Amino acid sequence: MRIIPDFISEAEEQQLHEEVEPYMSRLRYEFDHWDDAIHGFRETERKKWYPSNREVLERVRQAAFEGAIMSYVHVLDLAADGVIKPHVDSTRYCGNTISGISLLSDSVMRLVRTSAEKYQQGNVGDGPSKDTSDNTTDDAYRHQPEAKLENNFYADILLPRRSLYIMSHSARYNFTHEILAKEQSQFLGNPINKTRRISIICRNDP
Repeated sequence: MRIIPDFISEAEEQQLHEEVEPYMSRLRYEFDHWDDAIHGFRETERKKWYPSNREVLERVRQAAFEGAIMSYVHVLDLAADGVIKPHVDSTRYCGNTISGISLLSDSVMRLVRTSAEKYQQGNVGDGPSKDTSDNTTDDAYRHQPEAKLENNFYADILLPRRSLYIMSHSARYNFTHEILAKEQSQFLGNPINKTRRISIICRNDP
């Protein structure tokens, strides 16, 4: 799990925001996501970008990925009172790396180790085990293993505004990730003022 602070400038943040805002503002925030992983959100996928923003996405590719990224980039707009619950993105729909630029707000991402048996990882770079006897690893775009903090390995990670996070390999497969609600957003004992947050998320192919 890597964080690159100030990955984009204020001007680049404004350019990205100005490109996605006209479309996002026409959508309503949803509070009943189909897999119950996100509340208070609106989202889209975007393939074509203005030239200046394509340059930013190319920097993401160079910083986070060893090859090509998926052509459609996920844009997730989380309301100030929105929350992303603990989940692991399915290996059927995205590969070993997920990387996102945070716009408009700081937030706190929490990683919690999942069941070692269900998400066993072998050599570095390998994916999770392919035991699909209960179909939990592949059938849903996001699945939600129980994320217990007690007697477990977990980490709270500050995602500053305009930073880039890169989640790959063990962090990608063996830990749930979530964005804490504004009431819970603390880092090193200090409250984090989470407001509306837009994330520009790139993935590689499975």
